[in-house]
Amino acid sequence: MTALYVLDVPENTSVAKVAAEDPAVTVGKIGPYFEIRADGPIVIDRRATGCRHAVWYSCVAGVGGGRIVQHDKNALQVDPV
Repeated sequence: MTALYVLDVPENTSVAKVAAEDPAVTVGKIGPYFEIRADGPIVIDRRATGCRHAVWYSCVAGVGGGRIVQHDKNALQVDPV
């Protein structure tokens, strides 16, 4: 299982919200973080989140069971290892 951790602050709420729109993804909370989990890849479109670039590039707090293969102005993708 792939997991992406994003700090639960108002600026990052839209990242978790957009991730949750994918039926293959579950979003929960662990401590002060959103835990975004999936059996396969996690892909989040930056434009759909409405995040500005500074927020977008600083939203990742951690990754478990996967690795970031894309994190640019278009999308964030975490693939399972």
